[in-house]
Order: sequence, then C-alpha cells, then structure tokens
Amino acid sequence: MKVIQKTILAACASSVFISQVALSSNAGTEQHWGQWPSVGQAQLSVFIFDVYQSNLKTPTGDYLQQDDVTPHPLALSIDYQRDISQRQLIDATEEQWQKLGYGDAERKHWIRQLDQIFPDIEEGQNLTYVTDGQYGQFYYTTASQTAPSMIGTVNDEALNDAFLSIWLSPKTQYPELRSQLIGNE
Repeated sequence: MKVIQKTILAACASSVFISQVALSSNAGTEQHWGQWPSVGQAQLSVFIFDVYQSNLKTPTGDYLQQDDVTPHPLALSIDYQRDISQRQLIDATEEQWQKLGYGDAERKHWIRQLDQIFPDIEEGQNLTYVTDGQYGQFYYTTASQTAPSMIGTVNDEALNDAFLSIWLSPKTQYPELRSQLIGNE
C-alpha cells in the first residue's frame, strides 16, 4: 500500500512540476516573441498579386528541422498586403490541410475552432501565431494598434502542428516559401 501511495504522490508532484514549467514557458513565449530574431522571411504572391509577407521567428533565430514541425517555440507572423475575408482565410486553410492529407473529420473539427478565432483581414494588418511547441495563441494587429491583441488560443497539439504545417511541412504546397522561412535560402 505504501508503494502505491508513494507512486501516486510522485506522479502528482511530477504533474505539478510539468504544469508549472509549461505555464512559465507559455508566459515567456507570450511576453518575448516580438523580440525573437528572424529565421527567415518569404513573400507569397499569386499571379501578379502580392498576398502577404511572412516572417518566422524563434528564440534563437534557428529552426530545427524534425518530423515534428513545431519542435520548439516559434512565431509565424504574416503581414497581409490585401484584404482577405474570414471566410476566404478559413477556406484557404482547409484547402491546404486537404492537400496535406488531413482527414475530413479532423479538418471540420479544426475549422470550427478557427472560425471562432480568425478575423476579417484588411491590407496592412498582421496575424501572428505563437507556439511553445505544443499549444499556441493567435495575435492580431490592426493599423491603428500599437501592440498586438491576443484573439484566440489553440489547446490542441494536433491543430497546432496542422496549422503550422501549411508553411513548415516538407509537403507544403509552397516549398520555396518554406525554404525561405526556415532559413535555407
């Protein structure tokens, strides 16, 4: 009986420690991501139209390529160069997930979550996704704001990875953009 109690006590203590580390990691991520060095930048243009300029940042300025697209904290910041409605943003996200091979049920579940977060975007506005490697937050900046506002959180590691896979997966539709973002060009 004492062995079981000690095991339960040790598991509880470990759980509390891990939770405290995760919370302090998230707090540091939220406070400092704007100061992180850039890993790389990329311009997305479709035909003759500029859509957005993207910037990948990490605490070290390096992106570690692994099977997991988010093996460490990072921020993907997107400066939009044209108006994009929330519906267009949602549809484009779902289309990219379909091309990456995510299933219908997963995509629908994630789209319902992003539908509650994504705003209508106007030219000159910024949407930034910041992750600690597992979970993340969306920040939105309008032309009249001096600081970004957090507009939503992602508490699903699969959604976190799927969202960033649009840009960072080796299977992305835009391999040149990925290469520029992760610092290979």
